[in-house]
Amino acid sequence: ASHRRVAMKSKFSIEETVKLCQYFSISFDALLGDKHKVLTDKTLPIQSLTDFKNYFEQSAAHLEKYQGKTATMYYSAKDIPLFYTIGGTLLSKFKLYVWTQLLIKQDKQIPFDRFTVNVSLLEATAQLKSVYESAEVVEIWNDTTINSSLQQIYYFFESGLIAHETALLLLAEVDKIVTAVEAKTNLNSERYKLYYNELLILNNTVLVSSEHQKSLFVPYNMVGYFITENKATCQEAEYFFENQVYNSKLLQSSGKRDRNLFFNRMYQKIEFYRNKVNNFINE
Repeated sequence: ASHRRVAMKSKFSIEETVKLCQYFSISFDALLGDKHKVLTDKTLPIQSLTDFKNYFEQSAAHLEKYQGKTATMYYSAKDIPLFYTIGGTLLSKFKLYVWTQLLIKQDKQIPFDRFTVNVSLLEATAQLKSVYESAEVVEIWNDTTINSSLQQIYYFFESGLIAHETALLLLAEVDKIVTAVEAKTNLNSERYKLYYNELLILNNTVLVSSEHQKSLFVPYNMVGYFITENKATCQEAEYFFENQVYNSKLLQSSGKRDRNLFFNRMYQKIEFYRNKVNNFINE
């Protein structure tokens, strides 16, 4: 039966064609000659806290194929990259809390100190983080990358859902992330490159690229992504990332003064919000 089809003596049925398209991740439209349509997967919808576990496991499964291979991850960091804010830290718990409040309909908001996270969820995030740590990473940041995290902390503090001491601890953890990124930048390793881009508004798009495979993650909501391995689309995205990099400043080689200016702006923002929290109490 297979030989007859390969020899073009008999044709595939619609059902057989669909199965082959699904197996080889080929868009059915592409077979009809429309090169402008791309087949994509999407991350699982989040409608409850338990859905986060499936979300992280699915994301890790998409990236596992790159472990043990020479792969480069490009990250357009509109926000602090996800890989810094997952794990067992207070900030990772807060991020889950924020996503829960914004993605899941609730009759009443619960205070952060009553929000609990299942241990199995932390294990799923650790799996995802290990993929990030095994890749060569190119991150593109700008002056607004930490803004949303800082504003989220202050918003929930001002709303009475986070205690004063907890807000200060969360700000300290953002400070710790910036310090860790600065330390990695100062090491001048070939496995980690940080670029500062003043021209573009970044969007949290992620591209993972190896010699024989590429995967593009395009955000469509706060944590949801469309995922494609379409060769032409991924190559276009890689070209765009390379162009962003070309128009950005590599902080590892830009000199100590430029690095200090970039990171000091971050520390000043954190201090600004720390003062806002403390002054709110005093008022």
